[in-house]
Amino acid sequence: MNRRELLGLGVKLGVLASTTVLPVQEALAASPSRYAAAFALLDRYVEQYLRDMNAPGLTLALADESGIQRVCSYGMEDLERRIPLNPDRLFHIGSISKSFLGLCLVQLQDEGKLDFHKPIRDYLPWLRFDDANTPDAKPITTHHLLTHGGALPDGALFPPDPGFRHRATAAPGTFFHYCNMGYEALGLLLAHLDGGSVAESFRKRLLVPLAMAATEPVITLDAADRVTTSYQARRNDRPFPRQGALQRSPAINMKGASGCVAAPARDMGAYLTMLIRRGEGPNGRVVSPAGFEGFMGRHQAAEHFGPGAAYGYGIAVDLLDGHTRLRHTGGMVSFASALEVDLDARCGVFASINAMQGYRPRPVAEYALKLMRAVREGKPLPPVPAADPAWRVPAAADYAGRFTANDGRVLEFAAQGERLFLLHGTERVAVELLAPEVFTIAHADFAHFPVVFTRAGKDGTGAVVEAAWGDDWYAAAAYTGPRSFQLPAAWQQYTGEYRTEDPWLGSARISARQGKLWMNGTIPLEASGDGRFFLRDEPDSPEWVSFREPVNGKACAMVLSGAFLLRA
Repeated sequence: MNRRELLGLGVKLGVLASTTVLPVQEALAASPSRYAAAFALLDRYVEQYLRDMNAPGLTLALADESGIQRVCSYGMEDLERRIPLNPDRLFHIGSISKSFLGLCLVQLQDEGKLDFHKPIRDYLPWLRFDDANTPDAKPITTHHLLTHGGALPDGALFPPDPGFRHRATAAPGTFFHYCNMGYEALGLLLAHLDGGSVAESFRKRLLVPLAMAATEPVITLDAADRVTTSYQARRNDRPFPRQGALQRSPAINMKGASGCVAAPARDMGAYLTMLIRRGEGPNGRVVSPAGFEGFMGRHQAAEHFGPGAAYGYGIAVDLLDGHTRLRHTGGMVSFASALEVDLDARCGVFASINAMQGYRPRPVAEYALKLMRAVREGKPLPPVPAADPAWRVPAAADYAGRFTANDGRVLEFAAQGERLFLLHGTERVAVELLAPEVFTIAHADFAHFPVVFTRAGKDGTGAVVEAAWGDDWYAAAAYTGPRSFQLPAAWQQYTGEYRTEDPWLGSARISARQGKLWMNGTIPLEASGDGRFFLRDEPDSPEWVSFREPVNGKACAMVLSGAFLLRA
């Protein structure tokens, strides 16, 4: 679910596609740089990437064990006034802030002030977290929250209902589920044990020791003039295509430790250098060697970050071409970031885009990392990755054909190379890939939901035999499964759109299809027996919805893991 859009001035991002040369602002480059030969390839790829993704601009920092190697920016800060992006401006780094919090808590552990394996309620008895109602339930600890292993939903830390409490759905450590709420709680733990605020702790424990003088430890309106202009989707009630309309984002406050840091690329280069040196800053260590090993430990399997990935204390850990890699991404209301460090090759990259369009600039960070490693190993530089234009649909022919609803309505798709089109009346409408088997259609009649295809076979690798859009279900001629489905009559009152102006939530649309309720057309809801429905985009997801205040046969409110949305 994309929950990161606001209101404001609308602009259409066709800017990069019509720009002949992408502006590049060089703020710092080691001279002479051993990586100079790689810069030209990297610049070519970033220009191609921003054009493919239709993004306004990107800021970049490269570092190795000897320090910052390059700081630069590409593209535009202000699209309307055609102002190039300034690499000295602040970017919201989002969830990369979690690694800052992890390191600060490791420092407290080094100082003997925090036991990661004591129940979190021993430190914060007011937390509205309850252990699971299972025989193997154990208390939730700092370790569990740091590793997203608490089996808690990602709800509001302080729900509006004063009697509401979050309950874990399984014993802690049973599975990974990304939970910003847990990090919000850990930020208050840091403040409690340090006797101050998250901002004060971040500043004294990391920013000052690492000479990150320009970084703001929390996002406030006081520093808004230093933050680069940024953009978000104009409409946050529907799937967002790459060529979708963007609008300028207003300034926000963000003081929760799950994603509160605003930093320029140069300061993030200093942070990369510390990570590359395994916790050593310019004036000594910021965490002990043992503490850093714990920080980067493979504590919780985290397929969320890809096959074989694990999660440490605020950082993901995996392998890139056999090398140990630390990485994290960050998504904010109007920024998207990526950080990657190759600990074996001793180099790292930070990249951030001044827009939220539903993706993170991981491909840029990964390609830059591969370039730096090739230079260091004296190997040929890897070629610029292939372009990935919005219209490209691999195996487009798999989705071509007619899909028929029980009432005779038809969806028909046609393939042309790696392009896919919906044949709608007399129109051929472009179809864009959003996720595996999930597509958005560039037509007002299909704006509110994506089209979801389903393949035959228990493993889902056969021919495409089903298509769905919102409440509508269509079958291909080769489909052999059931064609009629029963939905409990009471569930009809739940369908419709629910909305909040909270920029992190936006809208949620509930539809009824194939005897189930679905959120936003893609997430099946599973009844739990206690009036709630669990979101089953993950097999064990603790996220849930319930419906309240029925009026004239329709629920007027929806509760999403403790947050309230009202019928639109």
